[in-house]
Amino acid sequence: MVEVLRSPFIDTGPVRSPAMSAPVTGAEGPHGSAPPAIAVLQNRTDRPFWSVMIPVYNCPENYLRGTLESVLAQDPGAAEMQIEVLDNCSTEGNTEAIVREVGAGRVAYHRQTSNVGMVENFNDCIRRAQGHWVHILHGDDTVRTSFYSHLRQGIEANPDVGAALCRTIYMDTDGQWMGIGELEARQSGVLDESFALKQLLEQRIQFVSIVVSRSTYEQLGGFRTTLSHCIDWDMWKRIAVRKSVFYDPEPLACYRLHAGAASSGLMRSGKNVADERRSIAISYEDLPRPLANGLSRAAKRAAGVRAARRARTLWKEGERAAAWRQAAEAVRCSLAPAVVARSIYFVLRTVIR
Repeated sequence: MVEVLRSPFIDTGPVRSPAMSAPVTGAEGPHGSAPPAIAVLQNRTDRPFWSVMIPVYNCPENYLRGTLESVLAQDPGAAEMQIEVLDNCSTEGNTEAIVREVGAGRVAYHRQTSNVGMVENFNDCIRRAQGHWVHILHGDDTVRTSFYSHLRQGIEANPDVGAALCRTIYMDTDGQWMGIGELEARQSGVLDESFALKQLLEQRIQFVSIVVSRSTYEQLGGFRTTLSHCIDWDMWKRIAVRKSVFYDPEPLACYRLHAGAASSGLMRSGKNVADERRSIAISYEDLPRPLANGLSRAAKRAAGVRAARRARTLWKEGERAAAWRQAAEAVRCSLAPAVVARSIYFVLRTVIR
């Protein structure tokens, strides 16, 4: 898919890469294990188009209720959509009761026999999916009316795509909109090669906004269990460089930002940045060398800049220990002038002042 990638971050000049269409399952390098295999689903004539798979663990009941209601409001029927909640052995609340109440028999409920971890619960979502297209929808996010109809229209108009996504709305704990994701294209259609480059440099996709064909997961494997914060970035990078992606600029998916999110704890410890470096190293192993060299430097520089900026924000919010960890991780990513300058600025203007 990617033929020519150019970026002001890359100082090696224009780099051409061969087509990157080979599956990555089975490959294992020093920085990360191979993605877990996803078995091919046996041919069936009665498969639904959609599998909406909702992984949860101690999810607040009001959040899960809103998630289920947002899906059921546009439910095309059981023949077209599988809806299932995968409970990773929650120890708080009564997830099954909420599913029974809101789903009224329409939503399936599966409880793991033991806590398998967040990443494996996501992979089980894929394995249990019966539909041609899989939407892993977290129990604290929601989709707006026509999310599924809009993306299905784009998929059917472009049958070669391996994934489809829309623009993301960011909301707070109360569901109030706080912002909107950057436009990837002004018109609906298949994204060009520049999107793959941008995705290799930074995470641009939220789970709630993307649907992936099950056959893509079967080819590329599931989510890597060796990653934590960057499991989705790793997956979407693999897809972006190997598959065509349909994009709808309509903001149809709502991603909730709250302190209880798994990423919040990783950010306070600085482990999110360390995980970014691991993800970059894994991508380096996975790409043709000339392309990988330039993108690795650029991605580390971008990760360092993000961490330095995050340090200032956390300091202003009173999270001083977390701010120092982010600042330290920034220079571990890169000693590029853009990173060092921001780190020094953090010390001089934020801490000393």
